Amino acid sequence: MKTLVRSLCWLCAIALTVCAVPAPLEAKVRKDRTVVVISLDGFPAYALDDPRLPIPTLRKLAREGAVAASMQPINPTVTWPNHTAIVTGVDASEHQVLFNGLLTRPEGGARPTIEPWRDKDVMVHAPTIYDVAYQAGLTTAQVDWVAIYRAKTITWQFPELPDPNGPIERELIADGTVTAEQLRTFEDSSQAWQDEIWTDAAVKILEKHKPNLLLFHLLTLDDTNHEYGPMSPASFTAMASLDSRVKQIVDVLQSTGLSRKATLIIVSDHGFRAFKHKIHPNVLLRQKGLLGEGQGHPKADAWVLPTGGTAMVYLTNPDRKVELLPELRSIFTGVEGIDRVYGGEDLPKLGLPVPAASDQAPDLVLAAAPDYAFSNESEGDYATQVPVEGTHGYLNTDPKMQSIFIAWGAGIPKGIHLNSISNLDVAPTLAALLGLEMKLAKGHPIEQIVKHGAGQ
Repeated sequence: MKTLVRSLCWLCAIALTVCAVPAPLEAKVRKDRTVVVISLDGFPAYALDDPRLPIPTLRKLAREGAVAASMQPINPTVTWPNHTAIVTGVDASEHQVLFNGLLTRPEGGARPTIEPWRDKDVMVHAPTIYDVAYQAGLTTAQVDWVAIYRAKTITWQFPELPDPNGPIERELIADGTVTAEQLRTFEDSSQAWQDEIWTDAAVKILEKHKPNLLLFHLLTLDDTNHEYGPMSPASFTAMASLDSRVKQIVDVLQSTGLSRKATLIIVSDHGFRAFKHKIHPNVLLRQKGLLGEGQGHPKADAWVLPTGGTAMVYLTNPDRKVELLPELRSIFTGVEGIDRVYGGEDLPKLGLPVPAASDQAPDLVLAAAPDYAFSNESEGDYATQVPVEGTHGYLNTDPKMQSIFIAWGAGIPKGIHLNSISNLDVAPTLAALLGLEMKLAKGHPIEQIVKHGAGQ
């Protein structure tokens, strides 16, 4: 019932956001404008400062447009929460996406699970820029965006898991770009090849359908940074590949004539940090007798769900909540690799929902120390050393977690250097470029862009 009430509330919010737009603003809706958002997953702001990085297209766009020193993500600094912040202009305390999927909490102390393929209307509890654009009569599109499954306000899509019978998929099959069998086994393909096909889909959508708003997400760098560490030779190669993908989008905007009225926004969702030690907080729960076996499957009074540099603690036995919360704080305080334990009173300051407002909310949050990352195992040693790997999820105040922002194209003045901005500013800025308004967003349109771009 709580989920149904929340869903109805945010659907009403979308309607109010659109219907509340006064008549003078409606007349300014930019049906002649194309705005393309490209998200380069896991591209850290500090990478742009390295002159060795082979990214000529991104550097050209930054010179010819606007670039931020960095863009601050929201907590937790993982993919789905931040992509949702980018399109809603609110943090996780309001949009309630805390994981790369929907948290499901089974009864009886079983381990909570994260379900990625849940409908957008169930997951996202705030109006999005594509909701507002669609209801204002603009056309919308997405390629591999997240927390957007079965969104009713997307005109054209090529999703993370494509459907061979989908309209855009059929167009790509017809022109020989991909086969139906390749789409059926898409999830088993290499990330680099998937990025290639996603780019082909974005190009096709721009060439043939010319949407007013396109959201486009590329994943190769995130996978590479996890496996080999950020700024490794493999990471440099992945960033060079992304640069080529961006160039494909620039080229199609220019070849179709869309560039005269097109604005390109390039962002990332979070940065990356290398680490050398994994810590397994569920092992501590087992050692303290709070996690055991039940009918062949582990059951516990509490579970820890890792998000890289932070971890969410969920109590699964509500009858013991009062006594367990201080015990859990004590268990995790002062142990190797855990820098700080945050309680329910700290969640609003972290931009996270509180348990009374959302079934996604944790009871405690653990923050890892540098060189440490959380892992999911509940058996074995508490701390293990690993070869250098990479992860994110650390607190959004961490300099290594900062992301990128570049704006280029119609209406974007040349040579604008922004200081650090918030990713909550992206959705209101997109709205202003399209002649719309995100009334419920907590961010603000970026003045240096909007004062030039909105009217051109």
